[in-house]
Amino acid sequence: MIAVATGAGISAESGIPTFRDSGGLWEGRRPEDVATPGAFLRDPLEVWRFYLERRKTAISVKPNKGHQAIAEWQNEFLDVPVITQNIDGLHQRAGSKNVLEIHGSLWKKKCCECDFTADDTVTEMEELPRCACGGLLRPDIVWFGESLPELILENAFTIVRKIKCLIVVGTSNLIYPAAAIPMTALAAGVTVIEVNPARTTLSDRATLFIEGRAGDVLPDLIERLRMHL
Repeated sequence: MIAVATGAGISAESGIPTFRDSGGLWEGRRPEDVATPGAFLRDPLEVWRFYLERRKTAISVKPNKGHQAIAEWQNEFLDVPVITQNIDGLHQRAGSKNVLEIHGSLWKKKCCECDFTADDTVTEMEELPRCACGGLLRPDIVWFGESLPELILENAFTIVRKIKCLIVVGTSNLIYPAAAIPMTALAAGVTVIEVNPARTTLSDRATLFIEGRAGDVLPDLIERLRMHL
């Protein structure tokens, strides 16, 4: 069994801007202005407008060859869990079935007051959405200062301890607890292959580092995986 852990780099190849490449700003906004619970309390409509623009950006791009290769590996290895830090839904659009979104989803909303969650694809908003309980609905995304979803994170760590090979793609491996996922796999004796355009803090520890873009490397990686597994 193999699993894949992905970060912003794989979606950047499709045209999704990354936080780090934007110089610490998202479309001219500071994270504390649009990606914290405090920002939502101060101006929930502005925060919603920001994420609706991000939805429009995500709709305008397509999954790239890296996303598609990962989805196609399901034909070879039956189940290929994808543990992603991305919120754009491109893995699902490419055809991946088992996607663990540890930072939430751009395409879901949740209530600030109760446990209600739902899919949501709107890209225009005139007034704030509310739950049946009366609470404000917010994007179902993990904001700065919030904890990652506990059950999803536990599932991710359980998966990487049981597989034979973990492929890490397009992440700087700097942000915890996501950066602990490949380290947990290595500690369990799992083969860890890193695919990135530049070396990271993981590169010297990984079983194999392959320099390159996901769309260039992943379509040809299947032969190496067949030999290893």
